[in-house]
Amino acid sequence: MHKFLVLLVTIFTQLNLFSQVIYPAEIEKINKEIENLNFQETELKTKLEDLKLNYWSSEINSWGLPELAPQDELVKHALMSLVYSEKHEQAIWVAHVVSPDVKFGSIGRSNDFRPDPMVKSGSCNDRDYFIRDTLADGNIKYDGFGFDRGHLAPSADFRWSAKALSESYFYSNMSPQLADFNRISWAKLEDMTRSYAERNQTPVMIVTGPLLRDGLPRVERAIHKPSIPAYYYKMAVDRKNKCAVAFLMPNKKCEYPAEYYAVSIDSLEKLTGINFFPNLPDDEEQLLEAMKDPKLFMAPKEMTDAKPLDPTSLPRNHFNTVQAKLYAGKNETITVCGTVVSTKLSSKGNVFLNLDKSFPNQIFTVSIFKDQLTNFSYLPHEELIGKTIYVTGKVTDFNGTPSMSIQDEQSIKIEDEE
Repeated sequence: MHKFLVLLVTIFTQLNLFSQVIYPAEIEKINKEIENLNFQETELKTKLEDLKLNYWSSEINSWGLPELAPQDELVKHALMSLVYSEKHEQAIWVAHVVSPDVKFGSIGRSNDFRPDPMVKSGSCNDRDYFIRDTLADGNIKYDGFGFDRGHLAPSADFRWSAKALSESYFYSNMSPQLADFNRISWAKLEDMTRSYAERNQTPVMIVTGPLLRDGLPRVERAIHKPSIPAYYYKMAVDRKNKCAVAFLMPNKKCEYPAEYYAVSIDSLEKLTGINFFPNLPDDEEQLLEAMKDPKLFMAPKEMTDAKPLDPTSLPRNHFNTVQAKLYAGKNETITVCGTVVSTKLSSKGNVFLNLDKSFPNQIFTVSIFKDQLTNFSYLPHEELIGKTIYVTGKVTDFNGTPSMSIQDEQSIKIEDEE
């Protein structure tokens, strides 16, 4: 057996020697040059990343930082700065910039959650969100406390820099968020501001924070017992194109689209007592902080979308497009109100009207089948576009979207129609 193993080793060694091709000196020279170029490229990319990080960091600190209170200690990282609240065990706010480079970034999640060594009082850690035990069989058991480690500055905003992305996993950048909020509503808002920077190839300054108040509930099983915010805010400023917007969203599954929660930076300053952009020139600060139109940051295909109607302004038994899903499949006749933002005449001759949100993000659809179009004195897909309508019928669920099929013109009332 031993001789057989020796023979095998000898054969494999010889095969390995045969596979090593000896090239002429000219070829080896070029291979060496390529190797050196690759090394130089890596060095240049590292240097370029460092220069960009230094540039954007200076931008944050020159005009993107909120005004500091006397007791505040500023924590500066590569691409985000923050003030930490020891009382609430999370950041009061986090300021960062979404660089146009994010469009070309390809670095994935690092998931290297860890305490922030720059927070002097000590930040939260794993034990503030879950307990991790190693079982006898070697498997890991997680016992969660019911909250996501919600990023204030999202890691995806830094996917062009490994260093900045990794630092976004410091616990100083985390806050206890309910899963339905963090993974759906909050994520869509993050996508909106990031997509704006990508689409327009312009930097966007972001300030994000929890709405911290005395008396907030705590994560009781946690080591440091961080406060559980009821609301979070996020504001975005694009100085190049002179536009800004802010959002205030509840820490729960939000029933309305992200743009429904748009507010002005001015209103958040009154709510929080924080002067968010004190280093901007006064006239520019006044202009930007008064803006609150979310469409400035929405994709072109979403520009026609409309804000769902305020339910308190509607008559009895009238509901907006978000409320409509509560009646899907209940076989009740109700009136749903909204603005027709997109329409489609299908190849089979059927008409579809999307209210408030366009396809493929529709939240309520009205269907009129081909054989019912004779009951209309106008072409619905042409006449109703851009108009606010009140449509009466029974709500059904069609592939997850609340829908209503109607048979005649009398089922639709056009707002302000005589």
